[in-house]
Amino acid sequence: MDRVFEIPEEPNVDPMSPLEEDVIRGASPRFTFPFGILFSTFLYCGEAVSALYMVRIYRKNSETYWMAYTFSFFMFSSIMVQLTLIFVHRDLAKDKPLSLFMHLILLGPVIRCLEAMIKYLTLWKKEGQEEPYVSLTRKKMLINGEEVLIEWEVGHSIRTLAVHRNAYKRMSQIQAFLGSVPQLTYQLYVTLISSEVPLGRGVLMVFSLISVTYGATLCNMLAIQIKYDEYKIRLGPLEVLCITIWRTLEITSRLMILVLFSATLKLKAVPFLLLNFLIILFEPWVKFWRSGAQMPNNIEKNFSRVGTLVVLISITVLYAGINFSCWSALQLKLADRDLVEKGQNWGHMGLHYSVRLVENVIMVLVFKFFGVKVLLNYCHSLIALQLIIAYLISIGFMLLFFQYLHPLRSLFTHNVVDYLHCVCCHRHPRGRVENSESSVDAETRQSIV
Repeated sequence: MDRVFEIPEEPNVDPMSPLEEDVIRGASPRFTFPFGILFSTFLYCGEAVSALYMVRIYRKNSETYWMAYTFSFFMFSSIMVQLTLIFVHRDLAKDKPLSLFMHLILLGPVIRCLEAMIKYLTLWKKEGQEEPYVSLTRKKMLINGEEVLIEWEVGHSIRTLAVHRNAYKRMSQIQAFLGSVPQLTYQLYVTLISSEVPLGRGVLMVFSLISVTYGATLCNMLAIQIKYDEYKIRLGPLEVLCITIWRTLEITSRLMILVLFSATLKLKAVPFLLLNFLIILFEPWVKFWRSGAQMPNNIEKNFSRVGTLVVLISITVLYAGINFSCWSALQLKLADRDLVEKGQNWGHMGLHYSVRLVENVIMVLVFKFFGVKVLLNYCHSLIALQLIIAYLISIGFMLLFFQYLHPLRSLFTHNVVDYLHCVCCHRHPRGRVENSESSVDAETRQSIV
């Protein structure tokens, strides 16, 4: 077969088995320019510089609380980003003092980006030469509706570059949902209170919004890769565009509703938001405790139980941060070996969007009836209606993606239409049974007469 298949982002190395049939030998994998790594580094540096600039402005204007919150959100996300890159690259077991020092001064993504660019340039210069160290990688792929098992020879350098890409994908999600979401929400709140948008704050909000949208789009892609790890997955431009529109509308409408709700109730809104976050945070742990399962020990073989617990807590905090602003596209399952629910759980997705829609409607109604016009000279009813419509449109794009654009939708046992039909069909059979029973009763009465 003369087709060229690219290396998957997370290759699985499986041993050769003589019992497997129809294994197609793919051509040598192609390596592409690491645009994603450069873009993630640009977002990290841009958001960091603009956040530190606003900290300086707030300090100069003696706005202590605004300065403290802005700096706290920046520091927390930056530290988590450094820990993520160190964990993925396993630097603690290596002798790399320069990399560790750059992580210590919060410039880890910059040095990692330089390493990835050097690795790419090395591969580009050696293009066409065979590498001495290779490994075999196997993935399934759907071609004309049929499953085909494809095998590649993957060089060590290409695998190293793939590790860099995967690390930056995880880093982008950490930055987006543990840093950019709270930063964007707080800067919008400050703008609403102060009724002005200085240039520095506007730049910071733009970087945060792009980071959140990019992180949410990557969240969908990584969720598909994790659920269907044995398949080679390709997303076309139309699929990526649909996901981007869906996530942009979902996150912007949700965050604007949170900001308007917080600006209306001030400190009274904190218990509601905190309770909401804690419910999402402790839900996986409650299910894990009820299942009676043991703590998974396959996260990292060199980790102690304390290290495993710290990693699980970090994953749970990220999971809660994602679900607080948008759907995570994965259901965390701590009792499972893979930590996630691999099946397509339509019920979990439907429950999430139903609860979020009710929450958004309640918060919008609070803003409409109790909101003070500190910000806008616009009609509160019109703002509330536009935000709810935007959220509903995002749900529409989500349904469109899963029904028609999902790359592996042919593997679904049930699709969106089937699920909606199952929800609605419980009512119709009952009505039909009641109608049939009443008709039988009427016939028996007529026969008796």
